[in-house]
Amino acid sequence: MELFFLLILILVMVIALGSGYPVAFALPGSAIITIGLAAGAGYLFAGSPDAYFHSGGPTQWLSAGVTNLRGVYWEPERDTLIAIPLFIFMGIMLQRSKIAEDLLVTMAQLFGPVPGGLGISVVFVGGLLAATTGIVGATVVAMGLISLPAMMRHNYSQPLATGAIAASGTLGQIIPPSIVLIILADQLASAVDQADTARKVLYKQSTGEISMPSEYGVVSTSAGDMFLGALVPGLMLVGLYILFILAFALIRPHLAPAVPYEGKYDGRFLGNVILTLVPPLLLIFLVLGSIIGGVATVNQAGAIGAVGAMIMAGYRLHPGGKTTYVPALIAIAGVVLIAVTASHHAINIKNVATAEDRFALTVALIGVVMLLIALVWSGWRALKIENTLHEVMLDTAKTTSLVFIILLGAAMLTAAFRAFGGEELVKDFLNGLPGGFWMKFVIVMAVIFVLGFFLDFIEIAVVVVPIVSPILLADPEANVTAVWLGVMIGLNIQTSFLTPPFGFALFYLRGVAPAAIRTIQMYKGVIAFISLQLIALFIVGTYPPLVNYLPTRASLTAETAPPPLNPKLQYCMEDYVYERFQAEGAAIRTAIDEMSGIDVSYLPKNLARDLKEGLESAAESFPLMDEIKAVEKRLEDGAVEYRPLHRTVRAIERDALNIEERLEVLKTRVERAREESPAIERAKERIEDLEADRDALLAKIPSVWDEAHKAYNEITKADRNARNAYRRAVDAAYKPVIELRDVLAGTDALKELEAPLRQLAADFPSLDGEAAEERFKEEESRVGNVPGAGEIRSLLAKARREVRGRAPDPEKAAEYIQDALAEFEADLAWRTRAVSELAPALERYDEAIKNTIGLRNQPRLPHEQALYVAACSAVHRDISLSF
Repeated sequence: MELFFLLILILVMVIALGSGYPVAFALPGSAIITIGLAAGAGYLFAGSPDAYFHSGGPTQWLSAGVTNLRGVYWEPERDTLIAIPLFIFMGIMLQRSKIAEDLLVTMAQLFGPVPGGLGISVVFVGGLLAATTGIVGATVVAMGLISLPAMMRHNYSQPLATGAIAASGTLGQIIPPSIVLIILADQLASAVDQADTARKVLYKQSTGEISMPSEYGVVSTSAGDMFLGALVPGLMLVGLYILFILAFALIRPHLAPAVPYEGKYDGRFLGNVILTLVPPLLLIFLVLGSIIGGVATVNQAGAIGAVGAMIMAGYRLHPGGKTTYVPALIAIAGVVLIAVTASHHAINIKNVATAEDRFALTVALIGVVMLLIALVWSGWRALKIENTLHEVMLDTAKTTSLVFIILLGAAMLTAAFRAFGGEELVKDFLNGLPGGFWMKFVIVMAVIFVLGFFLDFIEIAVVVVPIVSPILLADPEANVTAVWLGVMIGLNIQTSFLTPPFGFALFYLRGVAPAAIRTIQMYKGVIAFISLQLIALFIVGTYPPLVNYLPTRASLTAETAPPPLNPKLQYCMEDYVYERFQAEGAAIRTAIDEMSGIDVSYLPKNLARDLKEGLESAAESFPLMDEIKAVEKRLEDGAVEYRPLHRTVRAIERDALNIEERLEVLKTRVERAREESPAIERAKERIEDLEADRDALLAKIPSVWDEAHKAYNEITKADRNARNAYRRAVDAAYKPVIELRDVLAGTDALKELEAPLRQLAADFPSLDGEAAEERFKEEESRVGNVPGAGEIRSLLAKARREVRGRAPDPEKAAEYIQDALAEFEADLAWRTRAVSELAPALERYDEAIKNTIGLRNQPRLPHEQALYVAACSAVHRDISLSF
């Protein structure tokens, strides 16, 4: 019966959407109607409203959608959706200020003489508008009104012209900043949590171990990561469009002719190009550059974009005159003032202490005031000229409300889908497919592509993605990142704007296209561009670094980069070290030998011992790294025969586990039944059948499985042990270097303590108990700030306790003071000698090993190593054999 009501849910939703009923009400309405029907049928025919639900009851599932939505979006750290109204405001403001029209006209004049130049200008402007407005309808309408008549006048092919305009208008869905990417990032954030939990359960079931290594965890994403990940694929799509138009124009020049510019390419034309092109490019740089550079979060970047759009609208809407560009120039001056001040001085209003701090803060505040003046002035213009600001705010509120209402409705629909076991049904279907992850992935992408013929991107993103993405992300075979999956889905969803019969870009273009252009010509025109999108989808799917590299690089090179000790970085770091060992191994070994030959007998015993053991560990790191590579080779060789067997057995066990889960539900239902009934009898019969099916499945496991699994696990364990041994060795090798380097660096600070210590020894006899204790505490604090001076501090502490103890002993205290002075003199003597004799050799040794043997113990990855690890981590690594 659960399946029956699941079909009713889908049918009601399809009918509601197909009839043109608003999506915001069709989604929750379908959920409420179906849950109500199931509850009523259960009460009438089974005596319980919970009878026909997969689990739980109608009250739980009716409130689940709202409860889940509130629980997710009311969390302080989940503030991603705040960026949606900001970017919507930015896009509508730029569209209403007619900046899109200026771009189209100017770029058409610039690219016109090139074969297919008008089409290329449409794609180029589409890409720019995608990175500024991101509003498909506005972009398609603007380009349709301005470019399409010009292309028709110059005998452009109707399919090419309409296809280029429609496809270019959809670029705003994949080129950041994009509302689609923000919604996908938000949906995937929840999916990652579910997928990571599922993967941990799978690991425990497969290996019997309680905890899963953190490097096997699902890699999460954020809106900023999605923006970075989609940047290269979006630009690649622009490039594919331009290459296609150029190739078409060269092959069939009469259908995409060059259009010479009737004016002159002089200084005035150049100035017009700069004035038209630079402000949008500058806004793109500020918005995306602030995210890429780690200066701003996505929400803060959205605010930057909104402010920039307001200032640009301020001069574009102005009828002209001497003050046209004054607000924009004031804003630029203010931003430059703030940026220059911040680059030369740390500005923090809470830490103003010196005159220099006050001057820097004053200058920065002047810059802020200038920016506020420019913003208020531009906003006033936008409000007074054609009431633009009021209309933009109204449209922003409408669009934002629509998005959030759809999110709420989708949460309720998803809850209903899960109530009738839909999620389990999809999971069982996908996991039961042959071919592993890639078959699942292809099926999901095909379904999303087909749904794009009928549904809008928001419905697909908020209904389909939460159901299928946890299944795909949890699969350890491909071990894909959430950002890659999100960008792939985003590229796929983009086609929904072009695919007939309900492609919205086609509707927008049909509304402004002249009657002479038939609809069938528009359909023919988008086929080539849909094919290009599918080609881009294939390229990104087969080469994940196009998506993963930029987010990973930004993370590893940022100020908040994870430390090199992070477990998820170790695999790639060890690959890097192995390559360096191959290239520079001789030089590193020589540095170790030279350091081993240095006389360190005068050092304190603990430092000398640690340094000696560290040098031995450094020498051991080479054979330990060779052991890692040898075990890696054994894993690769063993996987050839083990992988097919592993895949077969895990598939059988997964099916058996699915049966076991259904058994648990049925057994719980039987146990909770108050009396016998036909439904309970059927449940008992079903339990017997399922138990027989489970036993039959488990009997299909090949007899050689246990032996093969044990043998491969031994190699896996050897790999883990080899890596752990290497990591312990390099940590032990480099920590003495850090310690000794810090101790020697504190030599000058130790010298400065001589006078206070001797003065304390001289003043001590004349000090009373309380005054002596205060002096001792003061000196202890000073000594404690010097690395390696712990013994001196310990002796001073003993002297202080003799002064203020239960039985004060001034003579004993005086002895401890003299011991502290003696320790100080001995400490200073060996440090002084070490600074002149040992420090240069230690520095050379450190320089030789810090980026290989000492890499794990650096405060952060150096730039070169961060780039290597980013490139390595951008490739998906199959970890399924560890499960």
